[in-house]
Amino acid sequence: MAVEEKAKDVKELEDEIVFEHKFFTSFEDLYFRLTDSMEPVAVLKLATNEAILAFEGIKREFNLKSDAHDFRMLDKVAEGLQFVRGLRPGDKLPKEVTSREASWEPQDRHRRIAYQRLTMQLVTWLTGNEHVISNVSELAQVADDPQVKKNVQLAFTEAAEELGLGRENRDEVVRYIETLAKELAYIEALRDTFGEVIKIDEKLQGLRRIYGADRSMIETSDQVARLSQRALKLFQDYFDQVDAQTGEILAMLKNIENQIGYIREVRDALHCRLLPWEDFIQVWKTVFIVRSDENTNRIRDIYQFLAPRYMQFNDWVLVGQRGMQKSKPLGGQMRW
Repeated sequence: MAVEEKAKDVKELEDEIVFEHKFFTSFEDLYFRLTDSMEPVAVLKLATNEAILAFEGIKREFNLKSDAHDFRMLDKVAEGLQFVRGLRPGDKLPKEVTSREASWEPQDRHRRIAYQRLTMQLVTWLTGNEHVISNVSELAQVADDPQVKKNVQLAFTEAAEELGLGRENRDEVVRYIETLAKELAYIEALRDTFGEVIKIDEKLQGLRRIYGADRSMIETSDQVARLSQRALKLFQDYFDQVDAQTGEILAMLKNIENQIGYIREVRDALHCRLLPWEDFIQVWKTVFIVRSDENTNRIRDIYQFLAPRYMQFNDWVLVGQRGMQKSKPLGGQMRW
């Protein structure tokens, strides 16, 4: 028992953000985050200034070798920042980094939707017309049909036979479905978040039309609308891929461990890309498609968010060079 507790303590220590160099404990409010260009940085206060230190700069300054504890810890923190807003020394690393689980939870409705999708796929497999029901309202209506519920029970039995488990072991198929539904619930939650991003895009396209005759805003509003469309395509491709991959229910059940690994990869890829949208989702819920100084500022703000993430690399380099030529030093902030 003592050995098990010691092993647990070691594991928890490995999951905690701890550094050996005294630099990391010399500043009470030091924390880590990503910049708009997705660069991991340490942020700390120096008198009235805020210092932003790139991880690569820290490694060079302290001559950290790739096998050093602090070098590896910075890499883990950089990976963890893909999944959370910020981290501090002493925090636990996100579960995505340590155990491949998620550091967040979907709602019960997402679990229900995922379970219904899978059971309906099983029913359509049984009838020889397997397909994924993507409309949530249609899914709920079909799943509540008494005849469909009977077919679900029959489908569990036939799937057990097809999988070589024996018809009497239908409960094993139920457990498989519940396991997969638990994983796919995260995808359903992220699909909801994607729906909010679509709403932002609809408003951006509307504002693009309104500002189409405004010479001071036409270039920015056009660029924002194009970048937003590029972001939507990126997200839609992920959802299309995971729907296609999970579209054959028997193949999933025969290869459940690999399917779970794939679903988690897509979950993490979507989560780390949707997480930075959360602030904009809240702000844009109150935006109306009208010409106003407030909307002009909002378009410019979201451009600063979209450009480094979704602009083609060569275009972004040119914008960056242009910005460097025009920009002035920011008061109260230093970069290292």
